[in-house]
Amino acid sequence: MNRTVDQLRLMFGGEPRKPAPEDFTPGARHIHATKKLKKQDFLDAAEREAHYRKRKAWKKRRWTVLLTVNLLFVLSYWVDVQLVEGSLSGSRFLGFHLIDLNAALGLMLAHKHIIVNLLIGTATVALMWFVLGGRSFCSWVCPYHLLSELAEKLHLHLAAKKIVKDHPLHRGLRTAIWLSFAVLAYGTGYTVYETISPTGIVSRALIYGPGVALGWIAALLAFEVLYSRRAWCRYLCPVGLTYGVVGTFSPVKIHYDLAKCAHEGECRKVCLVPHVLDHIFKGRAPAEHLDVGPDCTRCGMCVDVCPGGALTFSITGVTKKPAPTLVPLQTPAASTEGKTP
Repeated sequence: MNRTVDQLRLMFGGEPRKPAPEDFTPGARHIHATKKLKKQDFLDAAEREAHYRKRKAWKKRRWTVLLTVNLLFVLSYWVDVQLVEGSLSGSRFLGFHLIDLNAALGLMLAHKHIIVNLLIGTATVALMWFVLGGRSFCSWVCPYHLLSELAEKLHLHLAAKKIVKDHPLHRGLRTAIWLSFAVLAYGTGYTVYETISPTGIVSRALIYGPGVALGWIAALLAFEVLYSRRAWCRYLCPVGLTYGVVGTFSPVKIHYDLAKCAHEGECRKVCLVPHVLDHIFKGRAPAEHLDVGPDCTRCGMCVDVCPGGALTFSITGVTKKPAPTLVPLQTPAASTEGKTP
């Protein structure tokens, strides 16, 4: 439970901290003491090269799901098949009402009471994202996430040429923004956040056509390309915080196996929220097996690039965690001085 509390603290803006000596399990201490794995141990082998350079299975699956979900909204409107009506802020699937959790919370705060008509749709969406876990909505459904991912590629290209430089923001800003819009909704009676929500704006633009609100999206993307890498999704978006809280105890997680980790850091380079992978630093993991925290977007990019297979998707109660292979501690050889062969 202490780890869960620490993960929630991270999600609300706290900084990663090193575990105390008493936090380490005997197995983790043993692995840290005996492990001599290096990046080269994995990358020298031809099969590991293939894994490292070519495997993008989870990225392909995620992009397929994200594009399919958003295209369903577009086709349902333009072809009038009435399969998925509305947008990601609020919709109706085969006649069944669904609503974005952050939008539902804003509506209830604005109206200052629980809206009974929203309860079933809100509970259904909450249950779905509780099962899928973490901020999986962000990377698997949100259309702005895809635009931001493309903007990130441009940012990294410009950064490699030393044209731009990344300026990290304080992650606590997201919590402050979440609280600010909650207060605004309660005080004004309007869902103020929905007027600037990149998720809602891009979703509605895809379905109903572009509008002036896309100027705000262009400004956000320009800010991310020129100043702060993935600024909205990483530091500012209150929707991500809402879904992270809902998915805290999800059975679906990214699992970390300390014994297989070479600590080469490729996972943190591609991670949208690298603070959730702080335990991959050498000597930092307090246990042999760890689950990545609820601020993880479950995008799977770390799984794709991990050369040793230390990071994998797992389902609690279904996926079996292998017992670590412990290398015996080496002890000094006994002295043979004065003994005859």
